[in-house]
Amino acid sequence: MERVLLGAVKAAHGIKGEVKIKAFTADPLGVGAYGPVSDETGARQFRLSHLRAPGGAAGESVVIARIEGVTDRNAAEALRGLRFYVPRAALPAAEPDEYYHHDLIGLTAVLVSGERLGTVRAVDNFGAGDLLDIARDDGGSVVVPFTHAVVPTVDIAAGKVVIDPPEGLLDKPGEGEAGGEQEAGKP
Repeated sequence: MERVLLGAVKAAHGIKGEVKIKAFTADPLGVGAYGPVSDETGARQFRLSHLRAPGGAAGESVVIARIEGVTDRNAAEALRGLRFYVPRAALPAAEPDEYYHHDLIGLTAVLVSGERLGTVRAVDNFGAGDLLDIARDDGGSVVVPFTHAVVPTVDIAAGKVVIDPPEGLLDKPGEGEAGGEQEAGKP
């Protein structure tokens, strides 16, 4: 069964067994919206309840929650690093032009010319928008902004994304022009 990562326990919170969860859902409180979650193997299930945003953490992707059966800080600390998954079928269909990161990973990346570039190996977001990390077929990797201008086509059914890179984006280190180097002593 295909499962999707929703979040991970960061730390215990307080003395009554609550935990802080780093959520990987669009709405952090959504980490508990799809029913029981399981560990990576699917062998252990957990019921999350009483989810709330921590005070002063507006905009962060952290929530505080209770886990059924966890009643003290020691039990909560023992769960640090535990990752929560749900079956892919439990998630609603994505809206048009929205994608689950899970569905993008593994897609073939091709240029608008049709030339194969590589494979999407991760989707990252460091605060300024989603980025596709592509393992290049010719070695190394390249990170491209996941915008409509740079990635005009996403075809999950066909297993590919089309990349229209701005000039220089696909240059490997040492390729291309010197890029602004000046002769010594000249402005």
